[in-house]
Amino acid sequence: MSIFQAIVLGVVQGATEFLPISSTAHLVLVPRLLGWNLDPDVRNVFDVLIQVGTILAAAVYFRRDWWKIVKASTWVLRRHGSSDTEYARLGWMIVLATVPSAIFGLLLKDVFEELLGNAHGVAFLLIVTSGLLVLGERFTGKSKRGLGNLTWIDAVVIGLFQALAILPGISRSGSTVSAGLLRGLERPAAARFSFLMAVPVMLGAGSVAGWELLLSEELTEHIVVISVGVLVSTVVGFLSIQWLISYLTRHSFRGFAIYCSAVGLAFLMSSCSSTPVRPEESKMRIGFTPATKVIVASWTEYSPNVGDIELVPYSSNRQLVRAIE
Repeated sequence: MSIFQAIVLGVVQGATEFLPISSTAHLVLVPRLLGWNLDPDVRNVFDVLIQVGTILAAAVYFRRDWWKIVKASTWVLRRHGSSDTEYARLGWMIVLATVPSAIFGLLLKDVFEELLGNAHGVAFLLIVTSGLLVLGERFTGKSKRGLGNLTWIDAVVIGLFQALAILPGISRSGSTVSAGLLRGLERPAAARFSFLMAVPVMLGAGSVAGWELLLSEELTEHIVVISVGVLVSTVVGFLSIQWLISYLTRHSFRGFAIYCSAVGLAFLMSSCSSTPVRPEESKMRIGFTPATKVIVASWTEYSPNVGDIELVPYSSNRQLVRAIE
């Protein structure tokens, strides 16, 4: 992995971690689209650590909240006092919401790493993210509660949705904010809780990845590249949080839902083939239906490899889906 690649992926991670469009999906699809062949071992550790960079951005942005949470929770533990104060309760709710992710993260670690190499599966899960955003928006009008009224059931449900986001392609912020809306939270409250609960989860994942990096024989070779990626993702992530919080006060998630569906479907359609491609064949086969014929033709017309592309027509979306399967 080069410094340039680390910068590009750092920008991608920082810009998409808090937007409900799955940063992990973009970290899988962008290198694929750019034709980068990255070392899987280095790649897995790099992806997690640059995610830690954006979580550091969240910790800095919400530093006052975290200071109050830690202070209130520590006072309760030392004095055996009441945990009914707003920030002490919020701290316990974050702990409760973190438990499902910690459990599923350990159980599904191998599944997660396997899916990182499956761009088609990631594209499909990106479409699932779109469905979660639409579902959350469907109940936005009924959302009236703030964080002061958060219950332990709310925390568990949101935590389970966060655990679902372990799968690459499922947006963590999108799934947790949607879960908050489904539980009747106001949009700003759901977003704030989503960002706060991301910090312990990603710091835990980053610690595991960091330990793997320390055990790597190639630590010296990759430490500079990884550090550059983390720094870039931290700066861009901080700016992304500022923008998104401002955006959510005036807009819904519908635009992000459309984006996730469009990117997922476009990638799946452009990767279709009517028959398996044998190793000796150099042609790239791209499937299309009557509804997508024009847009696919326009994509391939300007491709530098247009001579190596073969367009394969399908009469219906059903046949296209079968070809994907």
